[in-house]
Amino acid sequence: MHGAPANAQLWSNLVPLLFLGLVILRNSRARTLRIERLWISPTIVMAMTVLTFAASPPPTPVGIAMDFVALALGAGLGWWRARASRFTVDAETHIITSKVSAAGMFLILGIFAARYVLRSVLASDATVLHISAIEASDSFLILAVGLVSAQRIEWLMRARRMLAAARAV
Repeated sequence: MHGAPANAQLWSNLVPLLFLGLVILRNSRARTLRIERLWISPTIVMAMTVLTFAASPPPTPVGIAMDFVALALGAGLGWWRARASRFTVDAETHIITSKVSAAGMFLILGIFAARYVLRSVLASDATVLHISAIEASDSFLILAVGLVSAQRIEWLMRARRMLAAARAV
């Protein structure tokens, strides 16, 4: 029986890095913020998380505690990332544009890096930490739910305030 190809590890690391590079490139430009669409990303992330949880074994009490910590951490990071974003409102058309800060993009890079470090630690020492790899990856999904949801909520509140101020002038 043959093992994995020699370059399998390279590809498994390269694909997420390419995806991350595309996300950073896309977010480096100012984009039109459509308030009516801010609900889409959190809904997709939540649906994917629910589907993943439905296929996973029930979490242990430690896993549940980790999920709550991950949700709080994700919400805090999402709020911070949203606050670091720059918004502008066109005075005539009232079109809002947003640009994610470099710090916000590095936050996403840091989360990806933490996930890879944690994955390698859990591969060798999962029993020492008293958690399974499934529980750890579920917590990262919960972190993503908190991050995306809090970011979109903060963007919505800021955009509505800015839009109301632009219309009042």
